[in-house]
Amino acid sequence: MPHDDSVSNWLSSIRAGDRAAVGNLWNRYFHRMMGLARLKLRNAQGGAADEEDVALSAFDSFCQGIELGQFPDLQNRDDLWRLLVCITVRKAINAVKLEAAQKRGGGELTHTDDEILQNLISREPSPVITAAMNEECLRLLDRLQDDSLRRLALLKLDGHDNTVCAEHLNRTRVTVQRMLKLIQQTWQQELAS
Repeated sequence: MPHDDSVSNWLSSIRAGDRAAVGNLWNRYFHRMMGLARLKLRNAQGGAADEEDVALSAFDSFCQGIELGQFPDLQNRDDLWRLLVCITVRKAINAVKLEAAQKRGGGELTHTDDEILQNLISREPSPVITAAMNEECLRLLDRLQDDSLRRLALLKLDGHDNTVCAEHLNRTRVTVQRMLKLIQQTWQQELAS
């Protein structure tokens, strides 16, 4: 199989049983999921819940769900990231609830992973998920030191290709590609810390 960095192709490969494609998604998204979990767990009392555990559980639930055919409308990186955000945030919320329940000396959570995943199939994210996504986007945009980098990131988030971005920024496509690499490096360092 030829090397292809397309998330859409990786999703198709996973559905066809190609386990190597799972590793590609892991490499691309796990640190972002861990950063999101860290944000959600930041205010939890006690701190027993760990962002790495939450992200691992979320990624595992995603893999199980896709193997079971639970996400038939999942087509591209935008769909995938929305789904991963939903799963990760819910896992973080459940980890905090479980920790609180254990402190009170009791009980299991009332929602199973399967119920949570069934709720994730809807196309519209909940207000909590939307707020978490907005918070994470603003935080990452704030890490960019240059206004032109922030403008480029916003143009890409709006779905514009590099040619359109170059026109809006009055730059060449090559410059836009260099700027995108700088944005990627900045955000990878941020999410890894």
